[in-house]
Amino acid sequence: MEATVDDAPTRERVATTILEHGPSTAADLAVQLRLTPAAVRRHLDQLLEAGILETRDQRITGQRGRGRPAKVFVITDAGRDHFAHAYDELAAGALRYLAETGGDDAVLAFARHRLTDLEDRYRPLLALAEPADRPRALAEALSADGFAASVGSTPAGTQMCQHHCPVAHVAEEFPQMCEAETEMFARLLGTHVQRLATIAHGDGICTTHLPTATPAERLPS
Repeated sequence: MEATVDDAPTRERVATTILEHGPSTAADLAVQLRLTPAAVRRHLDQLLEAGILETRDQRITGQRGRGRPAKVFVITDAGRDHFAHAYDELAAGALRYLAETGGDDAVLAFARHRLTDLEDRYRPLLALAEPADRPRALAEALSADGFAASVGSTPAGTQMCQHHCPVAHVAEEFPQMCEAETEMFARLLGTHVQRLATIAHGDGICTTHLPTATPAERLPS
């Protein structure tokens, strides 16, 4: 089928929805964008061919049903680069306005709010892990959402590295984004954590020190 005049804007909507909401199935996208499944599939195929998207098996929490897991579509690094400039300018402009009208506390409140969905999705995954395995479980969850995270052991505990940050350019101006993420890690792991380096500050990777949890530690309710 030949591309129509409306194809490009609709493909942009499909990719932007995945960028904003994270890994998504074709069925989810069809509902969110009010498109037919056939139309969504066509745009997804074009975005896959262009290298903007890639597919992964859907992460299942709880008991898994019969059949193969559904495929989810995620933004590639190339896809993030494609959207980064326009998205960063829009986000930075919105946060500048928020800072001017509501102050730094309002920016921090927004930064905390934007992580609510991630925290809600990650908490059940970490609850299934033993305390010592929670950092790795968190890193795997972050990697599934495009943060390219890994963990390594140190004499003082564990260090988690994030090799990609979707909001790095915005966080250069608004460190509240990093602060809110660090708070989220502490809540999920049930222990104090310390941010040692951030991409936003030019360090190349985001590094977080995660003290070794004890068996007595439990996730907060």
